[in-house]
Amino acid sequence: MQMKSELFVSNINLASFSTYDIGGDARWLAAPKTAEEVLTALEQASASGLLPFLFGMGSNLLFPDQPSKEMLFISLREQVDFHIKGERLYVSAGTPMSLLALLGLYGGLPDFEFTFLLPGTLGGGIYMNAKYFDRQICDVLDTVYYIDLTAIGRGIQAIAGQDCEFAYKKSIFQRHPWVIVGADLMTSRPVAPATIAVCRKQLAAPSLSISSLAEFSAYFIRQFEQRPNSSAAASAALKGIIADRTGKHHFSFPSCGSVFKNNYAIGQPIGKLVESLGLKGTERGKAIISPTHGNVIQNRGGAKAQDVLDLIKLVQEEIYKHYGFVPEPEVVIV
Repeated sequence: MQMKSELFVSNINLASFSTYDIGGDARWLAAPKTAEEVLTALEQASASGLLPFLFGMGSNLLFPDQPSKEMLFISLREQVDFHIKGERLYVSAGTPMSLLALLGLYGGLPDFEFTFLLPGTLGGGIYMNAKYFDRQICDVLDTVYYIDLTAIGRGIQAIAGQDCEFAYKKSIFQRHPWVIVGADLMTSRPVAPATIAVCRKQLAAPSLSISSLAEFSAYFIRQFEQRPNSSAAASAALKGIIADRTGKHHFSFPSCGSVFKNNYAIGQPIGKLVESLGLKGTERGKAIISPTHGNVIQNRGGAKAQDVLDLIKLVQEEIYKHYGFVPEPEVVIV
């Protein structure tokens, strides 16, 4: 089978596209840079009988050790763009959420502070309704642009943020074959063109294509620290996030961050339940339940997807045995 566009590469290892640093060789992969190129890739997948799987920075998924040869993996991490659109800010799906926090920092806007060090792209953040403490992506969404995989011929469609059925770690996009390509975001005041210009300089940085959580966090922390004239309030907010993230050692080893969604009916986060069961530090192959956070499974070097899956199953079985429910994975298992 031959793909008809320079968008596609063959026989490429997926580990470098995931913060887990896990994954086998994909038969086909595309890395579109615009929403139109995303549409082209999807049309080609349909014409070639391939099942498309789209992802951003790969920060919340686990690639398989042996990817299906019938799949086309589409990475959106090159699809990075943002511009002023009337009274809104248009941001493409592949834009790192942390870049939004920097944009707010440069422009004196507090709207996006909560996105700082959220290790993923806007598209993934909308899909999962990413949150940090009491703030969620849905709080700043006006309109989401998407492609319906069952009606690719319709092109790019739009849906109001209020119609996206957002809840804790949930959205309408998890129930429909809709590919997010961008969104209009609300801001407390207009974004200055000069702010956009400053942030565009970040797009040329090769660090934006990193797959390591440690490198990801280090890059954005450096960008923050290089802004000495930031307001005291903004500096305090972002410093607090840095202290929280680094203090929990979220970025010490390759991982996907939190593996399971919290069950608020239980009254304790999953990490605490895992700790109470004495499971922190448990190993399977080269994967380990983090000794410092019970809801993080780390790749300590050479882990396979099956190693992580074995630990996920262990946690689910033990929590069900002792607490009567099966924790739902937050990580997307491909």
